[in-house]
Amino acid sequence: MSSATPSTKTVFLDIAVIGGGIAGLWLMQRLRSSGLSCALFEQEALGSGQTVASQGMIHGGVKYTLGGTLTGASEAIKEMPQVWRDCLEGEGQVDLSAAKILSDHFYLFSSGGSASKVGTFFASKLTRGRVRPVSGDERPEIFRHADFRGSVYQLVDLVLDVPSALEALSAPLRGQLKKIRPTARWQRDAGGNAVLFADAGGETLEVHAQRFILTAGLGNEKILEQLGCHAPQTQRRPLQQVMVRHHLPHRFYGHCLGAEKTPRLTISSHPLGDGSWVWYLGGSLAERGATLSPEKLIAEAQRELRELMPWVDLGDCQWATLPVDRAEPRQRNFARPDKAAALRTDNCANVIAAWPTKLTLAPNLADEVLTLLREDDIQPAGGDTGSLQALPAPRVAATPWEKAFA
Repeated sequence: MSSATPSTKTVFLDIAVIGGGIAGLWLMQRLRSSGLSCALFEQEALGSGQTVASQGMIHGGVKYTLGGTLTGASEAIKEMPQVWRDCLEGEGQVDLSAAKILSDHFYLFSSGGSASKVGTFFASKLTRGRVRPVSGDERPEIFRHADFRGSVYQLVDLVLDVPSALEALSAPLRGQLKKIRPTARWQRDAGGNAVLFADAGGETLEVHAQRFILTAGLGNEKILEQLGCHAPQTQRRPLQQVMVRHHLPHRFYGHCLGAEKTPRLTISSHPLGDGSWVWYLGGSLAERGATLSPEKLIAEAQRELRELMPWVDLGDCQWATLPVDRAEPRQRNFARPDKAAALRTDNCANVIAAWPTKLTLAPNLADEVLTLLREDDIQPAGGDTGSLQALPAPRVAATPWEKAFA
């Protein structure tokens, strides 16, 4: 029997998704035709946190081969660019035809002779169809300069305008996307199942669901703690990205090859509303930068760019940094997960904790969740999404560069 009071409204759903990033929205799209009553709950804005802080790369794992061998990570995601391209053409799992592509290709470049081993590997049959060398006028404009002495490879990867993807995914779901306050709380009922309590228009909504799917990134950790769950656990991978606002003619998307197995530097380009552009810098620079002050990291980024692209004039640029904690399911020795993870919890039978681990694996995460729902034989039981009308719809989050250079 419900413990509801006159000021509490009890709501029953088949599926409640917690977290409105790309992963949660993609999953909601996949659930649309299932007949299940579904709603998504977000505390801030759609995409806030890791989604809008990403570089928008939809990659097939080639950047994980920089040590000259294929890895579990590279093999797990090699089909992802085509999955996304199908969706962007309106013919895939979800309809992303309204989303924008910033670049149809991503590039790898070397600063000199550092890529000889990797270049030989890229020429092998193992990466055939995924990487090809480019020269002359095929190169991005920034590497047609006479002073460039390195090599350039083109990847099948693409770069997505993330805010437009959030708009495309959320538009058909408006009635099912609900913003809840940070005061929302979690409890377990007498049967050990999770229940969500959210304030709405002067009353409390007591939300029950056959399954709660947690796709809230770092927020998963707090929810699981409130529910007394000890597994799965979260690991954090801290980064500090650099943003460079400029009026240069170069729109570049690529990785710089270095001595490490991860890119020395990753550059993506993103537009601002005033006509200027932002270079968003990641890779090993961002990993090292996690422990640096913004001032020291900016100085290191400036040194890197001067060394790699001395012909580019960065004298009239504005600089800012963004700390980002990537959330992942905990792995032995803090290893990088090879694929998306959807895991049952140890203390709540109706909760699944899910992490895409990277933007490109959002389709993989939806597959993992749907597999668990099928295994648990979750069937439509009738729900009352109309009782959620008092909750407002969340907006799409502003990008970090819009905030930094407002």
